[in-house]
Amino acid sequence: MGWFNDRLVTSGNMANLTDATSLQQFEALLKNNSKSLTVVHFHAPWAPQCSQMNDVMAELAKEHKHTMFVKLEAEAVPEVSEKYEIASVPTFLFFKGGEKIDRLDGAHAPELTNKVQRLGSGGGGAARAGDVPKEDLNARLKRLINAAPCMLFMKGSPQEPRCGFSRQIVQILKDHNVQYSTFDILSDEEVRQGLKTYSNWPTYPQVYVNGELIGGLDIIKELVESGELENTFPKTVSLENRLKSLINKSPVMLFMKGNKEAAKCGFSRQILEIMNSAGVEYETFDILGDEEVRQGLKTYSNWPTYPQVYVKGELIGGLDIVKELKENGELASVLKGEN
Repeated sequence: MGWFNDRLVTSGNMANLTDATSLQQFEALLKNNSKSLTVVHFHAPWAPQCSQMNDVMAELAKEHKHTMFVKLEAEAVPEVSEKYEIASVPTFLFFKGGEKIDRLDGAHAPELTNKVQRLGSGGGGAARAGDVPKEDLNARLKRLINAAPCMLFMKGSPQEPRCGFSRQIVQILKDHNVQYSTFDILSDEEVRQGLKTYSNWPTYPQVYVNGELIGGLDIIKELVESGELENTFPKTVSLENRLKSLINKSPVMLFMKGNKEAAKCGFSRQILEIMNSAGVEYETFDILGDEEVRQGLKTYSNWPTYPQVYVKGELIGGLDIVKELKENGELASVLKGEN
């Protein structure tokens, strides 16, 4: 039941955002959408970066009504993954006329957005979302450099750098655990030339933090040598640390679908009624608003369903456990941390 509800929430109800769960369904989607762009996200449910990119796809689907967005679990449909040599997730393939026309490896939201805009605007057919008046170049550049807290404009991708300088800077950022997104300047000549003027910096790669230019490879090397690199880049909070912080946010934490005011599934509604009757203060976290937490907490606590109740950072359990505690008269003392 919980799994089925998860699927409904994840898939949404947009006509141009769907799941492919078999080779036959995948081939049918390509055939039925042969006149427009189809974007296929090869993902895995256990990878938080895939969940993030699913959110990006959902937003793109709202903007690009004539592009079909397909989610395909790589390990669940191996015939398709093997055919297109999918070695890691997330990976995105772009199809037109039933043929693959482009590929993007990794969780790079700005590059995915760029490819959808560029590939989706070509070809005939009905008017597309990409046919709106062209965005002012400076506005576009500003949007790109602010697309992530740390943005690297490079030649190629982190998986396949296409020049020595880009390869070196990717390695430095990796060695120092810097979380960043990239934009491949070879994929867009307008951005490649425009950014040189916009930032008054004539070469690539270029690194931006919070929309401000830090510099190129030489500057990054200097920051490493002076020990200032860590202070220059935004601190990355690991998912594990984030989950620890959340489950300890209040002495009693309830992770549920919805919140105290409006539960969004029957199990969450039932547990709210029981918790309210216990007379103990508690806080809630809406898992529907954060896919990374929703998937990560299942693994972190080894508990596959929601809702989940924590007392002083320790998992108590879900609805069935809370019901048992209430029936045994132990719920109030457990929630107060007395047991």
